[in-house]
Amino acid sequence: MYDITIVLDRLRSAHNTGNIFRIAEAVGAKEIIACGYTPAPPHPKLAKTAMGTDRIVPCRVMSDSTAAVKTLRAEGCKMILCADALPGSTPAWEKEYTFPLAIVFGNEALGILPETLAICDGVVSLPMAGVKASINVGNAAAAILYAVVAKRKLQENAK
Repeated sequence: MYDITIVLDRLRSAHNTGNIFRIAEAVGAKEIIACGYTPAPPHPKLAKTAMGTDRIVPCRVMSDSTAAVKTLRAEGCKMILCADALPGSTPAWEKEYTFPLAIVFGNEALGILPETLAICDGVVSLPMAGVKASINVGNAAAAILYAVVAKRKLQENAK
């Protein structure tokens, strides 16, 4: 298990949220924090997509992602990053990660709360060559979380 917390900021889709529960379980994430109106267990559509991982991966619910980041800092989280395709962001596979780690994933239309972006330690992204420059949040979470795990394994093997 990796000391990774996944923060979901105002995700609308229970299907995306359920998919992220599956990814969280697959990479051994510590927990998910559902913020704002993000669907959280128990939720029938989330449960269908999560395929039981909603009962395995711990989940907390918080009012918003800013509160979640402040709580994680108080609990000793060493690095908190946002995942967003913003100018100046670092490709997820190039970042050096410190653990415990938290990554905030935002609403596909609205992004991450600006107040949350302001208090995080940086932004990681998936560079995109396409015209739309858009990827589903569940797919983005999978790619970014596996990049984190790969970097962690490389760091462990280098020791």
